[in-house]
Amino acid sequence: MIVSASYKTDIPAFYGDWFLNRLHAGYCMMTNPYNRHQTYRVSLHRQDVDGFVFWTKNIGPFLDKLSEVHSLGYPFIVQYTINCYPRKLEFSVTDATRSLRHAAEIARQYGPRALVWRYDPVVFSSETPVETHLENFEWLASRLEGLTDEVVISFAQIYRKTRRNMDWASREFEFDWTDPDDQQKRNLMRELLRIARSHRMQLTLCSQPDLLEPGVQEARCVDARRISALLGREIQSRLKGPRKECGCFESKDIGDYDTCPHGCVYCYAVLNRKLAQERFREHDPEGEFLFKHAAHAETAPTLFEA
Repeated sequence: MIVSASYKTDIPAFYGDWFLNRLHAGYCMMTNPYNRHQTYRVSLHRQDVDGFVFWTKNIGPFLDKLSEVHSLGYPFIVQYTINCYPRKLEFSVTDATRSLRHAAEIARQYGPRALVWRYDPVVFSSETPVETHLENFEWLASRLEGLTDEVVISFAQIYRKTRRNMDWASREFEFDWTDPDDQQKRNLMRELLRIARSHRMQLTLCSQPDLLEPGVQEARCVDARRISALLGREIQSRLKGPRKECGCFESKDIGDYDTCPHGCVYCYAVLNRKLAQERFREHDPEGEFLFKHAAHAETAPTLFEA
């Protein structure tokens, strides 16, 4: 079993102590996000875990813990999001130059196969027009060349809660945003593909198969092939992502929604930032659960409402 930690929240940035405590305990407890009365146990024993996928926008607080994960014999992939977006879109994400140093440290210690760069999601706004994306992507790719062989992109998917939060931020900080048609997205993707190739990276697209273009591959963010290469032997896993558009291999995610305090206004995993901040403050690093939910789900109308 591959364990995902986690596409629902940033465990390396905020919950590293909890993760390491659960790793030593050999298990963690999870709550079904669709039925708060249902809980289940996930084994983290080495014999039950083929490898970990860590999703993060700031691996810095986790670097020493990553070393311990490695010393315990667990292979892992770091899916590292580095966008270089303005604060109007990402309230508290660490500076990109710091993230680049962290990425270099991961590649140096564990090899470039352990690192995947994410430029994700691509948000179209007056703060991030096409020209800005091309400049950001070129600047980041030039500094990540040789540290990874893959860059994952996706275009922001505008769910109802995402639209609400983007609309709030655009009013609050006076910028415009849009969700352009597919052709405009493909035009940008072709340019990103050209840049990625020039820096010896494969461009992959996450969970949007209808937008695939020649030369762009479907992303497998949870990738049994990459973990097999790190482990030195093939692991058995089937293609079974968490949603039908997803190209990932099967995994068990141990995160929880509405627990990431980063404050990214486009995020699909956080409806209410205040709630996420409260849960982060209240979480118990010694507890079995990342966050122990009440028997009912809290209602939270917007991401940033006081």
